[in-house]
Amino acid sequence: MKLIDLSVTTVSDLPVEPEGQIAKIYYIDHGSDISIDSTLKSFPGITREDLPDGYGWASEFAAFTTHTGTHMDAPLHFHPTMNHGEPAWSIDQFPLEWGMGDGVMFDFSDKPDGYLLTSKDYIEYLDRVGYSLKPGDIVLVHTNAHEAWGTSDYYKKGCGTGREGTLWLASQGIHLVGTDAWSWDPPLFTEAERFKATGDRSVIWEGHKAGMDCCYFQMEKLVNLDKLPPFGFRFIGFPIKIDRGSAGWVRPVAILDED
Repeated sequence: MKLIDLSVTTVSDLPVEPEGQIAKIYYIDHGSDISIDSTLKSFPGITREDLPDGYGWASEFAAFTTHTGTHMDAPLHFHPTMNHGEPAWSIDQFPLEWGMGDGVMFDFSDKPDGYLLTSKDYIEYLDRVGYSLKPGDIVLVHTNAHEAWGTSDYYKKGCGTGREGTLWLASQGIHLVGTDAWSWDPPLFTEAERFKATGDRSVIWEGHKAGMDCCYFQMEKLVNLDKLPPFGFRFIGFPIKIDRGSAGWVRPVAILDED
């Protein structure tokens, strides 16, 4: 058995998010005054000299959104309602059985930045690799965005899935999808350009907004999808439970059988 980590490492000040959303991590080491003061307060009556080597505990303060790093979006992120008017589920309502299943990796890394994936793209890929989706499969989309990880170009890269493609996946019984790009949609500035050119409001965040008419969860900022076969592997990944959260950080793993 081989395990492949599909999550990125959350790094302080990494410019992979738009301005204002970049993670900030503040490190408190064992010998700092903050660490020592906190440790001594937890053990009344002891002094610093009583601590092994005079050290307390290390800890971190982190400031970032629930959508920073590898995370899972809940339907609540997309819209207040899902399934044609039902209250949208938050991340703490994620059904655990949806977090395990057979994985299917769609390699769309040859698609240009901003390309809008449709059901036709998915169907043609399935025909090419000889696989048929079944309810409960977990769909992972490999784009070219991973090549820009760690740079300020990352959230501008990759292809994405629109409304029609997302609804088609949901109609196949798919409840959980993921991408190694910044967004399930194509880069947002490309959707803004399409709206400017056409005046069609339906193109705005169209992949996400498909959740108004179905129920699905999506993972963003995955990694190592290029190490996966198109199918024949298992997937497991569960989000952190955040009360009424629109998203939660997730540690997804692919499980491959080895001879």
